[in-house]
Amino acid sequence: MTTAPPNPSALVVDLYELTMTQAYHLNGIDGRATFDLFVRRLPAGRNFLLVAGLATVLEHLERMQFSASDLEYLDSLGEFRTDFLELLEHLRFSGDVEAMPEGTVAFAGEPILRVTAPIIEAQLLETVIMNQVHLQTLIASKAARVVLAADGRGLVDFGLRRTHGTESGLFGARASRIAGFNATSNVEAGERFGIPVTGTMAHSWVQALDDEMEAFRSFVEVYPETVLLVDTYDTMRGVARVIALAEELGGSFKVRAIRLDSGDLIALAVAARERLDAAGLERIQIFASGNLDEYGVQKLVGSGAPIDAFGVGTRLGTSEDAPNLDIVYKLAQLDDRPLLKLSTDKATLPGVKQVWREKDEHGVAVRDTVGLVDDDLPGRPLLVPVMGGGRRLSGGDDSLDAARERAADELHRLPAAMCCLDTSIEPYPVTVSNRLRALRDQLASKA
Repeated sequence: MTTAPPNPSALVVDLYELTMTQAYHLNGIDGRATFDLFVRRLPAGRNFLLVAGLATVLEHLERMQFSASDLEYLDSLGEFRTDFLELLEHLRFSGDVEAMPEGTVAFAGEPILRVTAPIIEAQLLETVIMNQVHLQTLIASKAARVVLAADGRGLVDFGLRRTHGTESGLFGARASRIAGFNATSNVEAGERFGIPVTGTMAHSWVQALDDEMEAFRSFVEVYPETVLLVDTYDTMRGVARVIALAEELGGSFKVRAIRLDSGDLIALAVAARERLDAAGLERIQIFASGNLDEYGVQKLVGSGAPIDAFGVGTRLGTSEDAPNLDIVYKLAQLDDRPLLKLSTDKATLPGVKQVWREKDEHGVAVRDTVGLVDDDLPGRPLLVPVMGGGRRLSGGDDSLDAARERAADELHRLPAAMCCLDTSIEPYPVTVSNRLRALRDQLASKA
């Protein structure tokens, strides 16, 4: 098992980042720049985000290097001078990164990652950082809502087959694990990230054999502790055949659960539970799937349906109701000069910033404040050093398990109103410090 994510190519840039960095080079603009990564606004229905993707970014920054073939391709475009291509040949990331650790809850307008490096290095990272943090934060935030809706029941990621590419499925499984999912069907994610893998059977197995009873019997011979899919033909008849198989095998019957994948899951779960219990099979669990998302899971849990675990796929892996975040990466300071944008609906805050989170006496988050890094504000600073001089720092546990534990704690400490599936009437308060507001106003008056 390896925990290292795949390494994106150094060519994962938009062309304008390369043309701009060549222009910086030719004009002697080589100052130390600070860029902020943040989400401008939350999607409809979302009350918070769960940060993910930092590990992938740091891996890329440590390995970033333009290969000979990369440089040959760039040369073929006719856009770049030889001296600039030579600069790229020797370019390595040498900067610093401060970030919210994976599994941290975040809100709109807050820097979730900050890069400080020579401007050429920092500018070239814009697209790849946005790309990697965007997807994983998007899926982790969706998965966190499913976790809240499941209220302690088991959850399995089934998203791979309908995600937008295999890489999305891989990182989606990782993000879901951070949010609190128990397992994934994605075998590559299991190998690469150490996520528990699980699976049942497909309807095609049942169809391929002469009858359903023989299909169950044959599969159990190979995999005794399996989950049997009972809805290929008639769900309750399938349940009856599982009971008959248990009677036939006696003490050697080790089936762990049945799976319901279609129909009225509430009514079917109730009826199946009654029949299983009447047959003395109380230990057999009921697993449900079939176009589920947080709303479907909430409905099933709220009904009291005796379902022990859920498989969630397409609507999680594509974040169907909110398929993108308004994530941006913006220049905030160059050397000692704080900078801002005043564009309509796209204004930014200047300077090197920090985010502080205050909690009440019960440990519940009550307010975040975005301020200048040298402000003296109450609460816990959320941005922590994760990379210095182009190398990852070893001050804390950045493992997937640590991110998962952090997410569980962060979700537990959210105000109740933030945990509902509809947009809260009162959004979580995120304020700007007095010093940062004054600096913004001062710079705006001179623009």
